[in-house]
Amino acid sequence: MAHSKQAKKRIRTNDKARLRNKAVSSKMRTLVKRVMTAAESGDKATAEGTLALAIQAVDKAAKTNVIHKNAAARKVSQLTRAVQKAGA
Repeated sequence: MAHSKQAKKRIRTNDKARLRNKAVSSKMRTLVKRVMTAAESGDKATAEGTLALAIQAVDKAAKTNVIHKNAAARKVSQLTRAVQKAGA
């Protein structure tokens, strides 16, 4: 258990940040999964509609350092390729 006032505050702020990061990450994963399942099933209209929201969520996660910026770029590329392939 932390004894100093500063250590106790760090515990509180870290908990807040962890919950905030978890929410951002969870929303991102949900939207990515929605796009991927729509693309795999061949539903291009739904995949394209959800793609913009998913890219926005991935970019927000990268901006707040929840995921690395290169991981975000890779994920966006993966999503756009999946959506383009869905129509073919």
